[in-house]
Amino acid sequence: MALTKVLITVKTYPAISSKYEELVCTAGFLEDGTWIRIYPIQFRKKSYSEQYKKYDWIELDLVKNSRDFRPESYRPYSIDTDINIVEHIGTENNWAKRKRIVLQKVYFNLSELIAEAHNKEIRTSLAVFKPKKILDFKVESVEREWDKKKLDSLRQMNLFETVSISGKMEVVRKLPYKFSYLFEDEAGTESCLMIEDWEIGQLYWNCLAKYEGNEPKAIADVRKKYFDDLAKTKDLHLFLGTSQVHHYQSRNPFMIIGTFHPTKELMRSLF
Repeated sequence: MALTKVLITVKTYPAISSKYEELVCTAGFLEDGTWIRIYPIQFRKKSYSEQYKKYDWIELDLVKNSRDFRPESYRPYSIDTDINIVEHIGTENNWAKRKRIVLQKVYFNLSELIAEAHNKEIRTSLAVFKPKKILDFKVESVEREWDKKKLDSLRQMNLFETVSISGKMEVVRKLPYKFSYLFEDEAGTESCLMIEDWEIGQLYWNCLAKYEGNEPKAIADVRKKYFDDLAKTKDLHLFLGTSQVHHYQSRNPFMIIGTFHPTKELMRSLF
């Protein structure tokens, strides 16, 4: 089969599934700058050489996901499909190479984007969005453990491979908090969207370890990164995506699945 080349820009925090175990939703851009979603991928079960990073160009066999009506949704040809990492695009010249791919189409009005998502002829489910202003970074407590029935079901089916010292695959830790941006778009409309990016989850765990389990200090560091740094000092764009189940059902089906944050560039005078 022909290989598809994808620039990875999105990896969501892992979720568990009774069918595919632990899953990561990956998304990125084709060489022509159009979006593509790759799901499902058992990322942590891939060999080290296949565990791609953000802004890696990868090649793999993909087919349209016939169970997903969203036009950008594809899946690996099989659960064991090989992933070849071709090259990595760095941040040289203030993300110049990344910008050429990522910023070809940017939305500024969230209502227009939502209308495209709900339009059954278009069904846009992935987009680059530029907020006019980030108003706040919100943190809310959520359930601290995965659904026990689902975990018990996975264990009974022996779906966890022997990869850890204990003899069982370690289930990724569930985040005990939900992180969200409150922002305003170019029309002045305020929205609050949850951030599902893998990076924010990993940042929380790293900060928690740094402060030896002190959750308020860990949260303060996450807020400092996402609000004081990214929202105030960077040219922040948001990668937005829908979930299949909420795409048509929710008034606003989008969530934040990643950030794009080169340094702000000062406008040069024309005179």
